[in-house]
This record gives sequence, C-alpha cells and structure tokens, in this order.
Amino acid sequence: MKKFLKGFDRKYFFKKFVIYLVVFTIVLIPVNVALGKIGGTRLFAGTDSIMKDMNYIIDPDNPFYEDFKNSERVNILMLGINDGLTDVMMLGSYDLKNQRVDIISVPRDTYYYRAEYKSAGAQKINSIYHTDGLIETAEAVSEVLLGMPVNYYVVVDYDAVRAIVDEMGGVPIDIPFTMKYDDPKDTPPLHIYFEEGPTVLSGDDAVKFLRYRKGYKTGDIGRISAHQEFVKSAFNQALEHGIVDVAKVAFREVESDITLAMLLKIAGSALRLDSENVYTWMVPGKSGMANGASYWYADMDETEAMIDQIYHFEDYLEKSADSSSGAAIDAQ
Repeated sequence: MKKFLKGFDRKYFFKKFVIYLVVFTIVLIPVNVALGKIGGTRLFAGTDSIMKDMNYIIDPDNPFYEDFKNSERVNILMLGINDGLTDVMMLGSYDLKNQRVDIISVPRDTYYYRAEYKSAGAQKINSIYHTDGLIETAEAVSEVLLGMPVNYYVVVDYDAVRAIVDEMGGVPIDIPFTMKYDDPKDTPPLHIYFEEGPTVLSGDDAVKFLRYRKGYKTGDIGRISAHQEFVKSAFNQALEHGIVDVAKVAFREVESDITLAMLLKIAGSALRLDSENVYTWMVPGKSGMANGASYWYADMDETEAMIDQIYHFEDYLEKSADSSSGAAIDAQ
C-alpha cells in the first residue's frame, strides 16, 4: 500500500500541520487537513458551503448506511481546476476517532451519465464543475463512491500552484521519462520539455509537470501517481523553506469553506495522527471507449469492497494477519 508523509514528528507538529494545510491543499492531496465548517471566521475565498447547500442525506437502503451515519470521519473534496474543468479530483477522509486518513483519487475521465447533455465530453465527471458547479460535482463524486458523504471542499487553480511553488523556492522532482509537448493554440502557447532525471521545478514548471498527460504507461492513472510523488517532494521542500510566507499565499489563493474553528479542532485531533495511518486509493475500474471518447468506468463491486475496507480497516487487517502472518493489505 502506498504511504507518504514520512517522518511525522510530534515535536514539530504545529509547524507541519500548517504545511499540510498549504502544500496538500495546493497540490490536491488532502492528508490531515480534512477540514470543514462548524462556524467562525471563513479563512479562504469562495461562497459555496457543502454543509449548507448539498443534499447529502444518507439513503437508509445504502449498504453502508450505519457506517456513514455513525462514522466520525470528516470528508473533504479537493478539486484542481484548469480552464473550467476539474483536472484533479480527490476525496480526503480523516477518521477522527481511529486516527487514519484515506485519500481517494477519482480519475477525471470517470464516466458519469447526464441525460441533459448530449456530447461525449459532458459524460465525464470532470466536466460537471464547468457546467453545473461545485455542489453538483460533490454530489457526483459521492454517487460514484456509493453515497459516501462529502462534507467540505477545497478548490485550487494552477495560478495558485504557481504562486505557492515559487514562494517555497521550487520543488525537486525526478522526471520519470522525457516529457515533450507543444500546444501553440493554448493561451499562452504551451511548451513542455523536461529531460528524464532529477530537476527543480519552478512555479511555471510545476504547472507544466502537473498538466502533462502523454507518455504514462497507464495513462491518467500514471499521471495520478506522478502527482503523488510531486506532493511528497513539495512537502519536504516546504518544511525546509519555512511556512509563514507560504501560508499567506495559500490563504489568498485557495477557495474553501474551511473555518478557523475547524482548523483548531483538527489540529487538536491530529496530534495523535501517525504517518503510518495515511493511505492512498483510487476508484477501481477499467478504461474503455464509447462514442469516440475514452472513459474510466468505475466498478461498483470493487468500489464497494474498497469503501468496506476503508470503513472496516481493522477487520481487514485482522483477516490479513490471520491469512498471511501479518502481511500488509495493499490498497492499490
């Protein structure tokens, strides 16, 4: 199972907590910044409020009804926006009681049928934000995850990524293969060229790296893995650079319904959070073509198994230990 946030040190918790808020929000991998609105001052831009505007009543017929209703998890939807489309979609789930964090990546090409739209592109989940807005996007993500509640949100665009990365002095990364792409019709014209090997990404380069889509052996799935590697490096770089100036930029650039009250609540709870209890997942399924478009088709049975494992992880861990003498459960 993939894990990150190595070397969690409680002695420097508050410094790292602010870094989590800044870096993981900016690069769209929410870890212990699974936050929401319970009152108080709104820290970020934006006017939407999922707790107020979204109908997320749990269906009593849902197989996870009791789990969703009784869980002490805080679920936050993270959206990375580019040209009005959600280029990156993730749901971060922080279990306050059991002190574990689960990050679920939703492929942007996930098929989501909408009868009122006829184009092939409109049947991809990443198009909903552009046509219908944040609340409808959150509802769609919840539906793909079989009704898993979505409590709060964070929206980031690439201008924010650029500003944050420049503020922290760039992000070291090991380019997995030579990346080359040109789009003269983009505004401004897009030119991407990275040679394979280690380099330090400036703000502009970081945006290009995150936007790059060609050449991954597993397509958009490989791109998601690249984003996770970027997150780990950005986290380490931010620790060395310092947090004050980075935080100022983040609060100015990020849109969210996170409040100061919830920040304080999470900060207190996360004192007990161990990096060994942070896990990444992806909506299971397979790729396919329809109407000339490529989609990611979520597998409902496998998704149900994934959610069951997330909400009953201790049971799965115990079964795994019994059957394989303590072998780790692999989420991906």
